Amino acid sequence: MTKTKRERVGCQAMQRHCGLLRRAVPGIVGSVLLLAATQVARAQTDEIQVYNAQIAPVGVLNLTDHMNYTPDGRTTPDYPGGIVPDHSFNGGFEWAYGITSWWEQGLYMPLYSLADGGALTFNGFKVRELFVSPHAATRTFYYGLNFEFSYNTYHWSADRYDQEMRPILGWRFGPWDLILNPILDNNYKGFRELDFAPASRIDYNFNKTWAIAVEEYDDFGHLRGFNPASQQQHTIFGKFDYSGSLWSVEGGVGMGMTAASDKVVLQLWVSRDLN
Repeated sequence: MTKTKRERVGCQAMQRHCGLLRRAVPGIVGSVLLLAATQVARAQTDEIQVYNAQIAPVGVLNLTDHMNYTPDGRTTPDYPGGIVPDHSFNGGFEWAYGITSWWEQGLYMPLYSLADGGALTFNGFKVRELFVSPHAATRTFYYGLNFEFSYNTYHWSADRYDQEMRPILGWRFGPWDLILNPILDNNYKGFRELDFAPASRIDYNFNKTWAIAVEEYDDFGHLRGFNPASQQQHTIFGKFDYSGSLWSVEGGVGMGMTAASDKVVLQLWVSRDLN
């Protein structure tokens, strides 16, 4: 075979290859765009808690250690490079200081993760400003508004910066409490990109020290249009709550209700005033 024939055969093969590639590219691009449109780049959770509008007393520094473990969770990350939820341990230290009877400032640092088979990673930090009705523990109706501003490492969240806006609404009926936190997560990409992730709690207080509760944590997706039911996250927790003179402890077990939710999550936090 002469060189000219080899070149001609090579060109014909290349043309066939390019033709196949041209026909395949639109499908590949369409699949990628569809995947991007239907998946949500959710971050992991470092804090599993429903806010009840109770804050640290004026001048008191409080430290809470949040610890969450997922023994049976999603086996793929929510976005490329993210942490795999299954068998991951996530947590953080929350420092809170009472400014007034209605204002508490907080700092979450460090935030950390220990993924299955991986090394310990640090996930950034959060600054918190919490405004509440004073003396919520003695009120029949109590309320508040919490703002959190986060700086995230990429393996923790697809968004470097984000914000949480958490309204707090609570009603007390004798030993029972009903608490709603209709949370909006903000990634600074416009109103339509706000993510609706409410949390709620019903608890029964045996006394001032012990309580049991049922909590629900949901993520419906962006306000521009909620995700299909199979892609929403819904998790139900059964919890106990101990409020002692020195230590407060809350723990529980969560069960995922949808395919997009982790199947089993264990939660524990321990809190104490430092002065």
